[in-house]
Amino acid sequence: MNISIEARTLHFKQPAGTSRGVYTQRKIWLVEIEENGRRGIGECAPLPDLSCDVSADYEAVLRGFCDRLEQTNAIDYEALRPYPSMLFGIETALKSLQNDLIFDTPFARGEEGIPINGLVWMGTFEEMQARIEEKLEAGFGCVKLKIGAIDFEQELSLIRQIRRRFTKAEVELRVDANGAFRPEAALDRIKLLAGLDIHSIEQPIRQGQWPAMARLCRETPLPIALDEELIGGSSLAEKACLLDTIRPQYLVLKPSLHGGMHGCREWIALARQRNIGTWLTSALESNIGLNAIAQFCSDVYGRDIRFPQGLGTGRLFTDNIPMPLEIRGDRLWICRRS
Repeated sequence: MNISIEARTLHFKQPAGTSRGVYTQRKIWLVEIEENGRRGIGECAPLPDLSCDVSADYEAVLRGFCDRLEQTNAIDYEALRPYPSMLFGIETALKSLQNDLIFDTPFARGEEGIPINGLVWMGTFEEMQARIEEKLEAGFGCVKLKIGAIDFEQELSLIRQIRRRFTKAEVELRVDANGAFRPEAALDRIKLLAGLDIHSIEQPIRQGQWPAMARLCRETPLPIALDEELIGGSSLAEKACLLDTIRPQYLVLKPSLHGGMHGCREWIALARQRNIGTWLTSALESNIGLNAIAQFCSDVYGRDIRFPQGLGTGRLFTDNIPMPLEIRGDRLWICRRS
C-alpha cells in the first residue's frame, strides 16, 4: 500500500457567509491510496475557526496517520477521534480502494436520488431574497436559510414572504443560526420563528453552553438541531452524556466535523436509542467529499430517508473536482454511464 497526499485550494464562486465570517476560498487535502493496481481517494477538509483538528502542522499529522495505515493496513479509530476530517478522508480513500462503489446502494449505482434541501447563504436582504427565489424556482420542497448576519427583523420579513406564498406542506423551511443568538434572547426569537411554521432551527446559541441549550430544548416551541455542539473528539460515553444532558430534537451530522463516518454512525445509533432525529450534511467539501457523504447517507438510511439531506454544496467552487454528481430538482444523483 502506498499513500500520497495532495494539498489544494478551492475558490468559491461567491463569498459564503456564515455568522462566523465569510469564506472566499478553502484548503483541502486529498489522500490517495494505491495498492495492487487499484486506487482510492478521499478528502480531508477542515474548516478554519470551526473544525477541532485545524492546526499549522495539519499535513504532517495527516502524513503520520497515513504512514501508520501503510504499515498496519488498518485504521486506528481511537487515535483518530480528535481528527475527524483526517479520519473521514482516510476512511473514504480506503473504502473506495476496496470497492468500485464506496457503498453498494441504489443511489451509488445511479438508480435513485437523495432528497436534499436548497441552501440559502447569508447576505444582504436583497441577496438572500434573490437566492430564496432561485431555490423555489428550482423546485426545492425544503429550503434552509442561514440566519444571524443581518437584522433579525429583516430575516423574519424574508421568511414571512415565503409563508405568504407557500404553506408548510408546500415548502419546508429550516433555519441555521450557527450559534448567532445570545442565550438570553434565543427563546423569544425561537418563538417568533415558530409562528412562521419553521421545521427546525440549528444551533441557536454557541456550543459549549450545555445548561442554556438544555433549557432551550426543554422550553422551545420549535425543534432544535445540534450541529457545532457535536464537534470534538468525544468518546461514546461523552456523546451519550451530551445527548442525555441537552436532549435535543435533532442532530445534523457532518462527517468532516463529527468523527468521520465511524463517528457519525455512533451519533446516529445513540440518537435512535433516544428517539432523536438525524440527517446528514456536507461541510463545504469538494465533490470528492460530497460524493462520499452522499453514498454514506444512502447506506445509513437506505430508502427510509425521513428528512431532506444537506448535500448540495458541490456547486460552490469555480475549481471543483469533477465527479458524476448532478442535482435534478430537489434530489442529488450519481450519473452512471452504461
